[in-house]
Amino acid sequence: MTDTTQTLRIKLAGLVGQIYPDQDRELLIDRIVEAFWPDGTRPRRRARMPSNRLWSCEDSMVITYGNSFTDGQHKPLDLLNDFLHRHLAGTVGGVHILPFFPFTSDDGFAVTDYRMVNSNLGDWEDIRRIAGSFRVMSDLVLNHVSSQSHWFSEYRQGHPPYDRFFFEASPEDDLAPVVRPRTSPLLREVETANGPRHVWCTFSHDQVDLDFRNPEVLLEFLRIMRLHVENGVRIVRLDAVAFLWKEPGTPSIHMPETHAIVQLMRVLCDFAVEPIVLLTETNVPNHENLSYFGNRNEAHAVYNFSLPPLVLHALLSGTAEYLHRWQATMPPAQLGCAYLNFTASHDGIGMRPVEGLLPEEQIGDIIGAVRSFGGEVSMRSTVGGGETAYELNITWFDAMKGTLAGEDGWQVERFLCSQSIVMALEGFPAFYVHSLLATPNDHAGVEKTGIKRAINRHRWDYPALLALLENPESMQALVLRQMKRRIGIRRRQPAFHPNATQFTLHLERRLFGLWRQSLDRDQSIFALHNVSAEELSVSPLSINLIGGEDWVDLLSGERISPQGTDIPFAPYQCRWISNRDGAGREPG
Repeated sequence: MTDTTQTLRIKLAGLVGQIYPDQDRELLIDRIVEAFWPDGTRPRRRARMPSNRLWSCEDSMVITYGNSFTDGQHKPLDLLNDFLHRHLAGTVGGVHILPFFPFTSDDGFAVTDYRMVNSNLGDWEDIRRIAGSFRVMSDLVLNHVSSQSHWFSEYRQGHPPYDRFFFEASPEDDLAPVVRPRTSPLLREVETANGPRHVWCTFSHDQVDLDFRNPEVLLEFLRIMRLHVENGVRIVRLDAVAFLWKEPGTPSIHMPETHAIVQLMRVLCDFAVEPIVLLTETNVPNHENLSYFGNRNEAHAVYNFSLPPLVLHALLSGTAEYLHRWQATMPPAQLGCAYLNFTASHDGIGMRPVEGLLPEEQIGDIIGAVRSFGGEVSMRSTVGGGETAYELNITWFDAMKGTLAGEDGWQVERFLCSQSIVMALEGFPAFYVHSLLATPNDHAGVEKTGIKRAINRHRWDYPALLALLENPESMQALVLRQMKRRIGIRRRQPAFHPNATQFTLHLERRLFGLWRQSLDRDQSIFALHNVSAEELSVSPLSINLIGGEDWVDLLSGERISPQGTDIPFAPYQCRWISNRDGAGREPG
């Protein structure tokens, strides 16, 4: 046994014993190593230690479906590759391609075959081609599988190993404490070769939950992870991971075994030759979300899920009070960890992450405004049989149409302010493709599918989109141009490294301010954002600009004097005031 193998086995031993105490530990460790490193692959000599070198200020991502662009002639993944190179190369370095596998529902999240690329999109060669120029993130949809998948068909026929792949329960079990993101019945009765069974369905009856109490399920997903990595994937997104381990009579969310499985995957990633980043998707209250960092031994990165609804509230209400209060108490990510900051994604704007952060009255105000801007609201079941808002369904650009007072003429400025906040925060930013393209609500999609989330999942006719982007006066060209400019400025600033120092500034309620300092302490940026439709000003003394240095607003190019007059802000104006211009040069 090599030293590498011995160290790896020691790290796996405790986790395997915690997750599967009744299994032959040594045999299962052998099978785990074989699953993740099949013939022809091998682990690193030593584990990759936690550090801030897995990402830099240049890192940002675009989130997109594989078929966000279609033309009826070319493979959608070819069109995506063309769009990325034509419009985002040199600006955005990574791309999250939402589930690109064969599926039956939920726009890809009810997978029928984890080993194939959906032929309607392209094939693995197309994924590898994109990965040659961009850092690709893929989804490991590991909580559930399509009810029409081969796995579930084999389960119903009683064929091993799939006869033990799915979580069964009884209507007589105590299921009242189970935390749900949906209002549909939890259990679905199905006929099997062994008689009627009730299978667990956290999300929908077409998405049947897998049973990770069976180690064969874990082993199969480790093989799938390896397949993704071999095809160029470097960020693995653990979809709906919080619900992985179930046990009647409990909430069946964030179970200790779930955290142990994430830790096991982290060990494998740390020993992988490839620099793999593990990202957990847990749309839950803030303190629960942060638990997936573990003690620097679980996810490398977590979604900053509280950010979208708090930014939305700030810009609709004109006050950063609650956004500031939350950010001031957020811990910096531990060494080797980072936040993924965003406002919009393929899903709606989750409301669970602001439980305890926004008063119910404020949440109600947001819901009213979103509905007035053409949006929808999706509900979830609560313990005790009630319902509450789970997410808001609207494109982010249309959510910026106005304020709580109604629509106005500041949509573009308000939108750019929201994205500038995302860019300035500790962590790395991700931008939904429909935000970059100022896509309006797709009401026709909702009517056609009956699914509220379709409002934010428009499919662009690619030639028509290119024509819009070639017209500098179109909203799509205007917003993409402005976004690329700000992203381009951001990626040159060492003070915007995902782990650079951050302090929340105590300013008046209409200003959301941050102080960022580069890891080498050479560059400082005061990132100030007017979240209101009012003109205002701030004294240089109130943000502690250091005397003896020259300061410049990176966004406007204006010089700012530490002893000068008050700094003015137009409605929704943002200023990134720095003592360096991003190339290491002092202003002058």
